[in-house]
Amino acid sequence: MMQAHKISIIMPAYNAEAYIKEAIDSVLQQSFTDFEFIIINDGSKDGTLEVIKQYTDYRIKLIDQPNKGLIDTLNDAIKIAKSDIIARMDADDICFPDRLQIEYDFLMNNPDYVLVGAEADVIDKDGNYLMGLIPIGHTHQEITDRIDLKCPFIHPLVMFRKNAVINAGMYPKNALTFEDHLLWKKLLAQGKVCNLNIPLLKARFNPESVTIDEKWRGELFIQIRKKALQQGFVSDEDAVKLKELISSQNLSSYKNASYYAMVGKKYLWNNPDGAKARWHFAQAIKHYPKHIEPYILYLFSFMPSALRVAIYNALKKH
Repeated sequence: MMQAHKISIIMPAYNAEAYIKEAIDSVLQQSFTDFEFIIINDGSKDGTLEVIKQYTDYRIKLIDQPNKGLIDTLNDAIKIAKSDIIARMDADDICFPDRLQIEYDFLMNNPDYVLVGAEADVIDKDGNYLMGLIPIGHTHQEITDRIDLKCPFIHPLVMFRKNAVINAGMYPKNALTFEDHLLWKKLLAQGKVCNLNIPLLKARFNPESVTIDEKWRGELFIQIRKKALQQGFVSDEDAVKLKELISSQNLSSYKNASYYAMVGKKYLWNNPDGAKARWHFAQAIKHYPKHIEPYILYLFSFMPSALRVAIYNALKKH
């Protein structure tokens, strides 16, 4: 009987034709080589499947399926994975060469830990650097204290123990767009978690991504997420509201506007450049003129960058 690989990497892919080659290459070029690479094409309507099929590496296990959505696809991938250690990856991100080795070594040297994450560099859809992304906590205690405030891990960067995630109930089906956050909260009962204080991934913002700024989701979304984190599940009533809300926002114009507004904000204070910020806010307004935030931030971008950043940092403390 063939021995299982030390790591199973699970990567769902949906309409990722523009980025998936860079993602796959970054995994295959890892310094750590003993892994199986499970790629699930979740009913893509573009050329994603054709790009994946170009690869002949024996470690790749391609699953082509009708669209099931991210949560079901991730849970299926966990069940399929043959290794005790699972690494997440997204089809639009880029791993640093030593990512797997560093995270694997940590879990092997710290058996009381069930999950490890790290920091990341954020890039835009074209690969331009935007900012460093630092989680809200690094130590287990910091994460435990702050987990209700914000998702503590960069999802495509985590590595975890399979049995611990299964015991925590895996990704909850009703927690649309915050399924990882709720899983991490439940996982705390299984063991310790942490984030390493080094960047190990280039995390890409792009309009096709399911990631939309929480402020764009609105107050109802924030209330449902907060309630779910407190009680450990999404009620049937809230699940209906959440599904309706997400469906109403799953428009190309809305997602593009959210993307450009999100990048624009990075150029306001994380990587200050007033001209680039204004260009992105103008694109947000063009795609979805009904949202007030880009108009306000567009005007704010004319303020001197030093003053802008000082105001932002002062507001963050309150």
